[in-house]
Amino acid sequence: MRNTHALGKSGEDAAVAYLKRKKFSLIERGFRFHRGEIDIIAYDGETLVFIEVKTRRDSMFGLPEESVTPAKQAQLRRVAEAYLMVNNLCHVPCRFDILSVSYDEKKGYKIRHLENAF
Repeated sequence: MRNTHALGKSGEDAAVAYLKRKKFSLIERGFRFHRGEIDIIAYDGETLVFIEVKTRRDSMFGLPEESVTPAKQAQLRRVAEAYLMVNNLCHVPCRFDILSVSYDEKKGYKIRHLENAF
C-alpha cells in the first residue's frame, strides 16, 4: 500500500468481508451528511449498527481505534441522527461499533471488533 487513502479503502473492504462472515446485513457504505461520513451501516439482527473503520499499518501513532476521539464520536452521532431521520428509522434500536484494522504486508489484515464502542 503506497498511500493512506488506498490503505483506508482496502481496510474498509476487509471490514465489509469480515461483517459478511459475521452475518451482518450491509445497508450502505460511505453515507455522507454535510461534512460527516459513516463508513458502514449494517444490521446485526434487529439492531442497526453505525460502523467506523480505522486502519493502520503499525501502532507508531497508537491503536487504530484510539483515533476515534470524543469529537469524532459526536460527529458520527450527528450523521447517524440524520440517517435515522432521513430514512424514518427513529424507533429502530441502534449502536456504534468500531472495526480496528491492522495491516501487515506479510500477515494481511487483523480486525478487532469493538461492539457498542461509544
